Amino acid sequence: MLTVGDKFPSFSVKAVVSTDPKTAFTDITDKSDSGKWKLVFFWPKDFTFVCPTEIAGFGKLNGDFKDRDTVIYGVSADSEFVHLAWRNNHPDLKTLPFAMLADNNHKLATALGVLDAEAGVAKRATFLVDPEGVIRFAYVTDMSVGRNPQEVLRVLDALQTDELCPCNWNKGDDVIKAA
Repeated sequence: MLTVGDKFPSFSVKAVVSTDPKTAFTDITDKSDSGKWKLVFFWPKDFTFVCPTEIAGFGKLNGDFKDRDTVIYGVSADSEFVHLAWRNNHPDLKTLPFAMLADNNHKLATALGVLDAEAGVAKRATFLVDPEGVIRFAYVTDMSVGRNPQEVLRVLDALQTDELCPCNWNKGDDVIKAA
């Protein structure tokens, strides 16, 4: 698995950005949203139970991430057509404010080392990538355990200080000043 300090891999995928079939699809690459921080999180499958709670949780914090010059990309191995169907059929996903990326060929999950080859799905992985394309945070949970989007935002805040941040540090708290 790629981790902190590694370069995020190049990629090119189809993505779903709305529920309107005429405007829903777009291409997203590693060059998209150049110069911004990126939150890239993977879920195993669409039309499941834990995944929409996380996706909706990140969606609720989209404005907070945007305020920190960070774009959110949600990714699974499902196709863009499955993503569109799920968005149109799940009330918590209809107004999702970020792109759902289709890694149906598993290239991105494989390059990152988060593909569960036996199940044919991505592990529940989260990456924060700085504007230079370097992974600054990597986090993977068991398939049955959802993430805490607020914690990912807290870590982003800490990373963006470029300072030493103690345990349980939150934006606005004092950082550690080394003597």
